[in-house]
Amino acid sequence: MNVLVWHVHGSWTTSFVHGRHRYLVPVTPDRGPYGLGRARTYTWPDNAVEVTPEELGRTEVDLVILQRPEELDLAERWLGRRPGRDVPAVYVEHNTPKGDVPDTRHPMADRDDLLLTHVTHFNELFWDNGDTRTAVVEHGIVPPRVEWTGELDRLAVVTNEPVRRWRVTGTDLMPRFAAAAPLDVFGMGVAGLPDRLGLPADRLAVHDDVPQDRMHTEVARRRAYLHLCRWTSLGLSLIEAMTIGMPVVALATTEAVDAVPPDAGVLATRVDTLVEAARWLAEDRDAAYRLGARAREVTKERFGLDRFLADWDRIMEEETCASR
Repeated sequence: MNVLVWHVHGSWTTSFVHGRHRYLVPVTPDRGPYGLGRARTYTWPDNAVEVTPEELGRTEVDLVILQRPEELDLAERWLGRRPGRDVPAVYVEHNTPKGDVPDTRHPMADRDDLLLTHVTHFNELFWDNGDTRTAVVEHGIVPPRVEWTGELDRLAVVTNEPVRRWRVTGTDLMPRFAAAAPLDVFGMGVAGLPDRLGLPADRLAVHDDVPQDRMHTEVARRRAYLHLCRWTSLGLSLIEAMTIGMPVVALATTEAVDAVPPDAGVLATRVDTLVEAARWLAEDRDAAYRLGARAREVTKERFGLDRFLADWDRIMEEETCASR
C-alpha cells in the first residue's frame, strides 16, 4: 500500500515505517510540524519517502494515518480527497487524555468514518471515545543494537522538555533521586535542567538531543532506568531501556503498571520506596542484572517489532478492504 503518515513522534514512526508498505511522509520547505519529512536522528528504511503537498495531489494513496485533528483538513486539501470518506483513514492517539479526566472526550469521538487506534489499553479506557470504533495496537520497537553493561552506578532518564512539562514528567522529583545516585538525563530540551533544579554537575548531567543509536549506547552503561512520568502514555524509551536489559524504577501510573512486571523493576506511588530502590540498584550490580534480564525477556516478546507490524498490517488490510 501507499500509506500517508506524518512524522510526529520519532520513535513510533521509526517502528511504523519498518513495515512492508511505501510510507509517504510529508515534507515542506521549512520542515515544520506538518512537513518534517524523514527523520535525521533515527534510522529509517528507504520505503519511507518524502512527498511535498503538491506531489500528494497526484499520488495514489491507499490509506491515511492521522495523528492530530488538524490533519483531517490538511489531508483533504493536499490530496483533494476527504479522509474517511474518499480514502480510508485510521486515527492514532498517542497520548493520555488531558482536562476533565476521566470525562475527556476524544476529538474523534462519535465518528463513523474512521478507526480510532490507541497505543495502550489504559488510553482506550480513559478517553471518552463515544461511538467511534476503537482498537489498541501496543508499541513495538526496533531492537536497540546494544545490551546493558551497567558499569556506571548512575541512573538514566530519557525525557523531552522536562523544564516546560515539569510535573507531567516528574521533573520536580529528580532532586530526591539525585541524592541517592547521580542522574544522566537524555532527550530534547534538557539543557536548562541543572540550573532549574539547582543541582551540581556531579549529581545531574544532561545530554541534549543525542542521536538514537548513540543514546542507546550511553543509556546501556547506566545501572538502572528511572521513569518518573506521572501522566503519560507508555514511553517508547522505557520499552527500549527494558529491551536493552535495564532494571526499571518507575512510578506506578498509567500503563507502566501493566508493562513492567514486578520481577523486572520496582514500581510504586510512594516516592521514598522508589528512592530506596534506586539506591539499592546503584549499589548492587548483581541485583540490577537479574531484574534487567527479566525486563529484556518480557519486552522482546510483548513489544517486538514483528508483532507490532503484524497488528498494523491486519488493521490496514481490514480498513482498506472495508472501503472497497
